[in-house]
Amino acid sequence: MNATARPYGIIAEFETTADVLHAAEKVRNAGFRRWDVFTPFPIHGMDKAMGMKNSNVGWFSFLGGVTGYTTGMVMIWWMNAFDYRIVVGGKPMFSPYGAFPPSYELTILFGAFGALFGMLFLNRLPRLHHPLLKHKRFEQVTHDKFFIVIETDDPKYSETETRKLLETTGSKHIEMVEE
Repeated sequence: MNATARPYGIIAEFETTADVLHAAEKVRNAGFRRWDVFTPFPIHGMDKAMGMKNSNVGWFSFLGGVTGYTTGMVMIWWMNAFDYRIVVGGKPMFSPYGAFPPSYELTILFGAFGALFGMLFLNRLPRLHHPLLKHKRFEQVTHDKFFIVIETDDPKYSETETRKLLETTGSKHIEMVEE
């Protein structure tokens, strides 16, 4: 390890999906909070093995949709009933029936933006650099290898104890990753 580089975490390499799934359960049961699993394809049951909850992106989408609907209704009300009144045949100045199509479209638009920006926010993106990208062995994650990375920022992190835990999970290759 380079003396000037700050350690990012410990990376453990696994050969099969079953190995990384069981290792994720052990890491979760050990109480780690800042860790992740990297695989070349989705693995059924990994969310449960990692102890992950449902995503909060849906709430961002819902709030965006409500904002869009409200914006559409207020926009049509403002234009028709207050800003530029045109009396036509004694019809009311504002009707929710006439305001529904633009409100519906704004609901979809703002809901989509809510989902996009919520996902970016929750994933802490854009992140222009990640320490794993310069790690040589990590390049295999897109082909046929599976990795678990436990970050040094984790409250339970201890280099010796974390290394022992990853060795008991069956990993054949464990090493430190620097920032």
